[in-house]
Amino acid sequence: MKTAIQIVLFAVAIALGYFIYKGIEKPISFEKAKKERYDVTIQRLKDIRKAQVAFKDVYGHYAADWDSLINFVKHDSLRLVRKIGILTDSMVDAGLDEKKAIKKGLLIRDTVRVSVLDSLFGKSYAVDQLKVVPVKDTVAYFHLGATVIPTASGISVPVFEACVHNNTVLKGLDRQEIINLNDKRRTNDLYPGLKVGSLEETNNNAGNWE
Repeated sequence: MKTAIQIVLFAVAIALGYFIYKGIEKPISFEKAKKERYDVTIQRLKDIRKAQVAFKDVYGHYAADWDSLINFVKHDSLRLVRKIGILTDSMVDAGLDEKKAIKKGLLIRDTVRVSVLDSLFGKSYAVDQLKVVPVKDTVAYFHLGATVIPTASGISVPVFEACVHNNTVLKGLDRQEIINLNDKRRTNDLYPGLKVGSLEETNNNAGNWE
């Protein structure tokens, strides 16, 4: 009888140890997987922001849909000022400013056009993937929107937002951990996912991870 009790107690101890281990290991594994997915998703959102800023520089507003933004990166160009030479102290002493130095051929300032794709990302960049949430075994697109917000001073400010919910980014991970994370975000009035920019306020195109 004593031996049987010892065996049962030993089995219970092993079971308790296993559940304690799983209770500790599960959130650690979740956080590791979340970080990996967040990292690649944030990088994609940074690329979207870079493309949107360039779009606004050219057109004065942000792209409101993916076709417009992706076509812009693929086929449009940016105006860049090529600068050769600098205004030296000797030129200034001679009574020259930059405009006069350019006329004399001492400085070169001209405008060239460069491909948006080459300038922002490089030729090998997969532009069509810009809208795709980069999570393995998940087929989903970022939500993209753009609008104009009037300020108190009466100035209309263009804004954009690109976002993806945690339920998409973390799909396939522990369901309860995702629920807990989303509840925590909502309790603190935060978006339960990743986003850059805002359609409700002017935030200088900040990401909610920054």
